[in-house]
Amino acid sequence: MRAVIQRVSKASVSVERKIIANIQHGLLILIGIENKDTSEDSIWLSSKISKLRIFSDENGVMNKSVVDMNGEAIVVSQFTLHASTKKGNRPSYIQAAKPEIAIPLYESFINQLEKNLGKKVGTGIFGADMKISLLNDGPVTIIIDTKSKE
Repeated sequence: MRAVIQRVSKASVSVERKIIANIQHGLLILIGIENKDTSEDSIWLSSKISKLRIFSDENGVMNKSVVDMNGEAIVVSQFTLHASTKKGNRPSYIQAAKPEIAIPLYESFINQLEKNLGKKVGTGIFGADMKISLLNDGPVTIIIDTKSKE
């Protein structure tokens, strides 16, 4: 699994001009699932993200997690995170998992993240054409891949 985590002041996801998820102060998480991903990847990644100390403490030092801040989260599936641009100019998505593999892992990740945060997580709609609006805070953007554990 590959995730792009953005610390946001606000974020929303719309489908067909209707806002389906909206948060203030928290994380917008774009998640890409590949063929080799497992439920262990989902558990590890959700735990890692919920504990990331990327929010400022009273001294302005990034020392608090989204849990510490009682922040919110939106998770959006994004298969393009597994694009390969090695050959030519058209990205290949051969490593991105097909829906029958990706959907259960996506849902598992969301469920695990909700447990870790102790609250409901906003989501996009898997496979839909979505519009994402965000105000990146910092900006702070972190990329994590479960295959390299970094």
